Amino acid sequence: MSIVFTFTESAAKRIADIIQDQNLGNDYFFRLTVEGGGCSGFQYKMDMDNQLADDDLVFEKDGVRVAIDSVSAPYLDGSQLDYQFSLGGSIMKVINPNAASSCGCGVSFGI
Repeated sequence: MSIVFTFTESAAKRIADIIQDQNLGNDYFFRLTVEGGGCSGFQYKMDMDNQLADDDLVFEKDGVRVAIDSVSAPYLDGSQLDYQFSLGGSIMKVINPNAASSCGCGVSFGI
């Protein structure tokens, strides 16, 4: 399976900072999953992980890895992960062209 997925330098730097700040080690990566639920039908789950599954798709930038499982992959095709910082706070945000609707917090979406 092949999908188009990117993540910004800002997201890569934030993931690298989390790994370093929490002393997780080089085997850790960021896992992005789509699950059923949330106020719009689907929701994003974001974790740090160190166990790749055989069906994971792995994307790398600046030595940082993001893994997406094969079930979540079709929902994330064409998406971009970005880390946004403002005076109001910071958020790891998925910019997903497949989402027809989303909630105000940006964690849940509908197709």
